[in-house]
Amino acid sequence: MSSVSWKSVIIGAIALGLVGFGVVNDIKEPEVEYTDFGAVRTPTEPAFMAEIEPVSDAPIKEFRIPITHETIEIAAGVTYDGWTFGGTVPGPVIRVREGDLVRITLTNESPMPHSIDFHAARIPWDVAYQSINPGEEIAFEFTARDPGVYMVHCGTVPVTMHIMQGMYLAIVVDPAEGWGTEVDKEFVIVHSEFYTQTMDDGSVVPDLAAAMDKKASHVVFNGRAFQYKEHPLEVDVGDRIRFFVVAAGPSFRSDFHIVGAVFDRVYPDGNPLNVLERVQTYSVPAGGGAVFETVFEEGASGPGLYPFVTHAFADAEKGAIGLIKVRPQAATTDRP
Repeated sequence: MSSVSWKSVIIGAIALGLVGFGVVNDIKEPEVEYTDFGAVRTPTEPAFMAEIEPVSDAPIKEFRIPITHETIEIAAGVTYDGWTFGGTVPGPVIRVREGDLVRITLTNESPMPHSIDFHAARIPWDVAYQSINPGEEIAFEFTARDPGVYMVHCGTVPVTMHIMQGMYLAIVVDPAEGWGTEVDKEFVIVHSEFYTQTMDDGSVVPDLAAAMDKKASHVVFNGRAFQYKEHPLEVDVGDRIRFFVVAAGPSFRSDFHIVGAVFDRVYPDGNPLNVLERVQTYSVPAGGGAVFETVFEEGASGPGLYPFVTHAFADAEKGAIGLIKVRPQAATTDRP
């Protein structure tokens, strides 16, 4: 066969899946996990679902994110016309693993232009983050290269207005080799603020002037003031807990703290290479994130109630406070 050996032909045939007289289709396609946030909405009653499930093994993860305008509740009895990703404020949590290929389809089902900006993505602004008009969609993809917890938000001008109206969510990028510790429960907490004014007819409307002066009417965890004070996050004594915290702003940082506990690990931006140990309070800047871990141990942080707050208390008293209920070990025997 001139200068081409039979050995190289056989190797080439195997590489192409050719065997004998036919073609063998046994090359496995990479698994693709598809999530349509128009069909799967994050539960918000009795409180926004803060607990999240572990990341899947699918190396390709596709997400459809609809943009909608919705009536939301930002405090008990206070309804508001919010702008949303996936119908809730904050929008749904996206969870992927370092090295995953992430595919996004953004669909504008609202009456005005909007966009999206992934802080976790290394991708040109003019490729993925342009505003789209009502009825339009944009699709793009990126490789999740940097582990951590990141903000995602609308970047259409005025950006302050679009974020204060509720257009933000968190994306968790798990390290390829894991976080280095095993935890019992994981929660996502998105810290943000609303700027509202009450009209003569009782309706609550946005106040952009107040936003520009940083005079928030509500400062909240996961979109609603005091919701986790009324409906605590529940864990068991001895549990190791991981919190993914994002400060969505548009302008305030979050000085995250748990009363009665100490964080044995804090990862600034969620980067597992940047480990801080035995931390009482850690500040997450507006537009940033951090990962916090603590253990509620018998004989130390045992059964009881533990408030979690932003330790900027003027903000906490506007709604950014919740409770963790640590149940005694005996309570676990009654659960399936």
